[in-house]
Amino acid sequence: QETEEVHLSNNINAVGQTESASEPDLNDSSTEVVRERSRNWGWLLSGIICVNILILGCALVSGSAYNNVKISTPDLQVFLIIILLLTSIWMVYYVIYTARTENAVVYKDDHAGPVWLRGGLVLFGLLSIIMDIFKIASYVGYLHCDSAVKVAFPVVQLVFILIQTYFLWVHAKDCVKHLHLQNCGLMLTLSTNLVLWMTNVTEESLHQTDLPDYPGNTTKLSGRHLYITKAGYGDDKCKCSHTSCSMFKEAYYYLYPFNIEYSLFASAMAYVMWKNVGRVAAEHGHHDIKFSLRDIFLGPVFGVLLVFTGLATFIVYEMEMKKDDHDADKKDQAVMMHFVMNIVIVTLMSVSSVIGCAIYRVDHREHVSEKNPTRSLDVGLLVGASLGQFIISYFSIVAMVATGAKGYLNGLNLAWSILMVIQLGLQNFFIIEGLHREPFHEVEPVAVVPNPYVLEPSKDLSIPEGPVMDTKPNPELTAHSHTPEHRHKLVWKRRVLKEVCVFLLLGNIILWIMPAFGARPQFDHDTETEFYKFNMWAAVVNIGLPFGIFYRMHSVASLFEVFLCS
Repeated sequence: QETEEVHLSNNINAVGQTESASEPDLNDSSTEVVRERSRNWGWLLSGIICVNILILGCALVSGSAYNNVKISTPDLQVFLIIILLLTSIWMVYYVIYTARTENAVVYKDDHAGPVWLRGGLVLFGLLSIIMDIFKIASYVGYLHCDSAVKVAFPVVQLVFILIQTYFLWVHAKDCVKHLHLQNCGLMLTLSTNLVLWMTNVTEESLHQTDLPDYPGNTTKLSGRHLYITKAGYGDDKCKCSHTSCSMFKEAYYYLYPFNIEYSLFASAMAYVMWKNVGRVAAEHGHHDIKFSLRDIFLGPVFGVLLVFTGLATFIVYEMEMKKDDHDADKKDQAVMMHFVMNIVIVTLMSVSSVIGCAIYRVDHREHVSEKNPTRSLDVGLLVGASLGQFIISYFSIVAMVATGAKGYLNGLNLAWSILMVIQLGLQNFFIIEGLHREPFHEVEPVAVVPNPYVLEPSKDLSIPEGPVMDTKPNPELTAHSHTPEHRHKLVWKRRVLKEVCVFLLLGNIILWIMPAFGARPQFDHDTETEFYKFNMWAAVVNIGLPFGIFYRMHSVASLFEVFLCS
């Protein structure tokens, strides 16, 4: 009986110990489930807020774009002022909360908000602030006969840009503890920037594509300038009280592209922060990647040459389009020059992308296995934004083929559209493949220190001299030292990739500048307008072109990342 009682007691104790040992695991798993449910609830709530703000903003922006709809510019600006103030208040709260709450940020995402991206945000933010200052200076002249909301809006937007730029510069890498308020605040920031982007894109598109009162092949640039006046104050009865209004209008009109890009940069960074809320990632060794143009020559030289040549032809083209006289021959020559320049640019960029893709075939770097929101967003934006230019190009191809591509302008337009499709596909493949490769590791040659006890005969140790010691290499040194041929192989692949990245980066810059600052060959050449009719073709261009412009700027950012990894 005693023996059985002892065994029974031991079994009971063992079971008790097992239960007590399993309790923390059960508690941990239940806590993790609760945390995951909380995260999903926060994402769902914030997503609902974002969708409602975006749809309401889209309806107001679309309604205010037309004169026959009873939604005025001040009505839209009141809505924008409200969401700008709410977003600014939340960002100030976030900065104070993270500063005063211990362990508010549980992890820093090294991939999020690199310094060059934040630097671009600061640059575009500064130019956007200058645009708001010009708007304020212009709008003040109309206070005596127009709504004061038009002055209040750029003032509030200026303050918002200052707060948001500081907020994203300091906190872009944060993986803050999961709170519903943080999720909702970041989605509010994202939706606010997207509504601002929609507003600016709509104004910019209407600048370029005012419906012509007569059939023809002109851009109707007088309509563009007319819309600048209407966008400011609507009718000719309200006269400016100072003489600088027209100058300020022209100035802030040319700063619109920078404000558009600022909103998109901020939206992308806010999205990454939202995905990182409550995220605790494993620590990985972050590679110290430095920017260097050492041994890079051809890419920068040819890229800069391409940019200056493109700028020169773009300026000549725009000056010809802005002339009041309707000399059809001169305008056709300017359009032809623009087509030829774009064909040369996309052809050279396609060849460069093919060279870069060929290098990847002989480059045996591993693919990145770690999943992070930044990389997923980069690829998603790259592919999604390129669809805008794909749509325009394929619509042009169909129109040109259906009409027989008669005349040299139609032939050039068809060639440009086909080459653009090829260039987009090749560049997307090159960038996505580069973003998913591990960075090159700089392997320093091992400093070989001769060991006198191994390499040299020592009389003290009585090591015999002989031909074997002079001719037989040390296997350890051979295994760890890199031959000049091996280092040369690493260098030439890296050099070619860097040359390609720099050339493509500069090519995308000039392809961003031309449409962002007014080039509209889609309306200067009338075949698509006659084939699809103006309203349909204008809708295609006005939807696709903003995404195409963003694609070029996002490609610049992605190519810079690929350059650093190379």
